[in-house]
Amino acid sequence: MQPSSPNSTNYAADNLQNSSANLSQSESADHTATHSLNALTTGSFLRGDTDIPTTSQQSYETTSNLSFNAGQWETESLPPVDTPDALNKASLRIRSLLRRMDHETVAYEDMQRNLHYAARVLEAVFIDESRRLADEDDELSEVQPDAVPPEVREWLASTFTRQMATSRRKSDEKPKFRSVAHAIRAGIFVDRMYRRVSSSALTAFPPDVVRMLKNLDDWTFDVFALTEAASGQVVKYVAYELFNRYGSIHKFKIAPGILEAFLYRVEEGYCRYRNPYHNNLHAVDVMQTIHYCLCNTGLMNWLTDLEIFASLLAALLHDYEHTGTTNNFHVMSGSETALLYNDRAVLENHHASASFRLLREDEYNILSHLSREEFRELRSLVIEMVLGTDMTNHFQQMKAMRQLLTIQEATIDKQKVLSLVLHCCDISHPAKQWGVHQRWTMLLLEEFFRQGDLEKELGLPFSPLCDRNNTLVAESQICFIDFIVEPSMGVMSDMLEYILAPIAPISKGKPATLVEHEASPLATTSSTEAKTGEFLARKSGMVNNPTKFTIHKPWLSCLVENKKIWKEQAVKDAEARALATAAEEAAAAAAAAAEEGENKPVAAETEAGSGGGDGEQTESAAAVAADPAGVAAAAGEEAAAT
Repeated sequence: MQPSSPNSTNYAADNLQNSSANLSQSESADHTATHSLNALTTGSFLRGDTDIPTTSQQSYETTSNLSFNAGQWETESLPPVDTPDALNKASLRIRSLLRRMDHETVAYEDMQRNLHYAARVLEAVFIDESRRLADEDDELSEVQPDAVPPEVREWLASTFTRQMATSRRKSDEKPKFRSVAHAIRAGIFVDRMYRRVSSSALTAFPPDVVRMLKNLDDWTFDVFALTEAASGQVVKYVAYELFNRYGSIHKFKIAPGILEAFLYRVEEGYCRYRNPYHNNLHAVDVMQTIHYCLCNTGLMNWLTDLEIFASLLAALLHDYEHTGTTNNFHVMSGSETALLYNDRAVLENHHASASFRLLREDEYNILSHLSREEFRELRSLVIEMVLGTDMTNHFQQMKAMRQLLTIQEATIDKQKVLSLVLHCCDISHPAKQWGVHQRWTMLLLEEFFRQGDLEKELGLPFSPLCDRNNTLVAESQICFIDFIVEPSMGVMSDMLEYILAPIAPISKGKPATLVEHEASPLATTSSTEAKTGEFLARKSGMVNNPTKFTIHKPWLSCLVENKKIWKEQAVKDAEARALATAAEEAAAAAAAAAEEGENKPVAAETEAGSGGGDGEQTESAAAVAADPAGVAAAAGEEAAAT
């Protein structure tokens, strides 16, 4: 018995094929890669003489050569329906059924059995996707209630998870097919870009600034020292240096006068609200950190000129005109910004919108020489990266990347990669050396406390960590490192190693940086050819037993050291709080006794509790009774000093 509508079967096969293309590596993908490499090595692809078949075409051609005997139509040996490989197998079965139907009758039992399997696969995919979209996995459910103080847990939950039902943006687009030629092109221009130095521009920089910018490639770059030498104009010097170092000024024909005016306005926007933390120093710190990721891991070798420029620009503008308050404060206070953006990623939407409004003005438009297509690409990438710094997306962002990294030969979209990198750079100060991290922490807490003061004035409840008189500083930082920063840096490291391994230097012992040593301009061609050859060799499987590619991770030792210091501080804080509580209780008891004129019973109780030595106890009790508030205040100051 044949089905009455082969077209419906064909539609199901197409759906299965599209799904499996993103979750598993089939024989057709291998065939496509081989075809692409052959075309590249012979030069036909670069000349435009050869078309690379799509994955769907290759899959169909593969199934065209399949033939099944009667026993091969059974489904018992097929993988479970909830595995990625099941999508591919179900797709191939339906394609084979369609082909067989063109030449002969298909047994009803075979048809029913295989279509039932395919339907179950589609149902499993639908359920999994629905669960992923509907269920916000904040990863805090695995934490034992007594492992994190309630205040700190509330802060983690309110900051890094969604607190209200919000409509989600459209589901992630499927990764686009990126040809091998595109990756090779990224390697061709990278040496030239990195060797560009800004010595001519630096002649106008103050000598102390020039000296400090030599450390711009360090993981823990001290932006606080730089701001003193730069008279507070850190955006002007660091942004110009980085745009010039990567060749963006020359490549995109940015006029020096317009760039200077633009950077002045950016610095002004960051200083508008005089925030302790979210200011021009934070902007430069994040921009320098993403520069470290681009330069010292080799990530820039994976990107185009435009993508590098967009990454630096997004880092520079990611908190432009920050108000010094959180998204939740804007929502709870009903601010104009919250009304404008409908309570969704309020600040992040404002940063992106205000930045492009500034760039629209001719006197600040450093993008005026971009083509229409380049501008659209840059704008899309910058907006995606800035919106990705919304902390409520944190756990969803990390979970999605972890899932991608578990799929063999997965294609990871560049926007997702760069969004995650910027997000990690934005929260990276706990992964810097203690002196820098501790200073950032105190500035952020002061900004939180100022928000708490505003909330008190407006009659709003205190947001977590915003109450000056009731904040667990050390505990909050320990939890921030344990549950947010350390896992994030781990995911970023795994992601960078995953995407950069195919284009990394092959020889053992070489660092994972893009430019391994300074080369003369005359050596550019040979160096490029060598990188291209290494890339083709790795992609074609010609490399025997390549060593595992790893990037340098200076943040690991910093995280360990900082967490150790915070734990020691937490113990001291707990002891100080205990002393302060005891002093307050003693002061309250003494004050009550003084009011009732019962000093002797108080002294007797003190003597009974101590078992002797009533002289000191009586004098202490008398002092407390005389000035209970003063004694409690002194005890509090001593505890704070401890």
